Amino acid sequence: MNSRLEGILHRHEELMTLLADPDITANNRRYTEISKEFSEIEPVAQQVIFHFSLLRQQTENQSLIKDPDCDADIREMAEDELQDLRAQVATSQAALEVLLLPKDPHDNRNAIFEIRAGTGGDEAALFAADLFRMYSRFAEKQGFQVDILSANNTGIGGYKEIIAQISGKNVFSCFKFESGVHRVQRVPETESGGRIHTSACTVAVLPEALEVDIHIRPDELRIDVFRASGAGGQHVNKTESAVRITHIPTGMVAMCQDQSSQHKNKAQAMKVLQARLFDQEQRAVDQERADARKDMVGSGDRSERIRTYNFPQGRVTDHRINLTLYKLEQVLSGDMDELIGQLTNHYQAEMLASRKGG
Repeated sequence: MNSRLEGILHRHEELMTLLADPDITANNRRYTEISKEFSEIEPVAQQVIFHFSLLRQQTENQSLIKDPDCDADIREMAEDELQDLRAQVATSQAALEVLLLPKDPHDNRNAIFEIRAGTGGDEAALFAADLFRMYSRFAEKQGFQVDILSANNTGIGGYKEIIAQISGKNVFSCFKFESGVHRVQRVPETESGGRIHTSACTVAVLPEALEVDIHIRPDELRIDVFRASGAGGQHVNKTESAVRITHIPTGMVAMCQDQSSQHKNKAQAMKVLQARLFDQEQRAVDQERADARKDMVGSGDRSERIRTYNFPQGRVTDHRINLTLYKLEQVLSGDMDELIGQLTNHYQAEMLASRKGG
């Protein structure tokens, strides 16, 4: 373990030297690569430095305690400090173990969000809008940017489907545990008898695909253009600006009609199609690890019920980690830090347990 930690410090020093090299700073591509590696290793290196300083203090105190010439008062102080140091070393060791876990290579990517109304008709569509607002508000609090790529609204404030891109630093790492079925229990405004209805939406969070990830040949695509339409089928414009792209080999379809020009709609639809194809490819690769993934905050499968939002009781329950929070309004207003933090901690704990068990 110590040799690995020393290796991290050595690489950290190497990177600092390289970043100060004029030849490196003059090479934008090389400088960007080194800067990225440095930003990833920096928090680990700082934790290693702190950990080693604790170990040195612990050794010094142990030496004082064993020294027969040591003053009795000083020995007593050293023994008291040693108890605190042991606890700090254990905490530091745990923090290092988390930092040294294998990184999800997609964590630092932007995310494509797809929210679709499921069972429940108009009530499910209204819940889809609630979920989109919740994620948008949380994203804005984190300093992320939210851009709607496509939306199919119901005309009464709900969405049959809404697709958006959330951009920023480590966006996918924040939202990757949100994929699945979200269920709501509440009394609809149209319900005169006061009965609680249960509706559901599916959420899919996909890492944004980069050009190097997915290679799509032009002859694999069928591109259809048509007039964009709004709620009730009314034409938004008189030109064929809406775009539907079909990936012929897989039959996968992406459509966009929200932008003002055909060119913009085509670009947005391609972004969604690439993300879906990339997600499909990753799922195929991850199938071999399916059993392990199910133990870690669920499989992320869209068919898996992950969370219930109960309005009468004002609670949110995440079924994967048996977490219930009686702060429904705050969560729907974007206060998701506790939820996401608990999911991340659970995932890390499962990862650590699986590594130690192996």
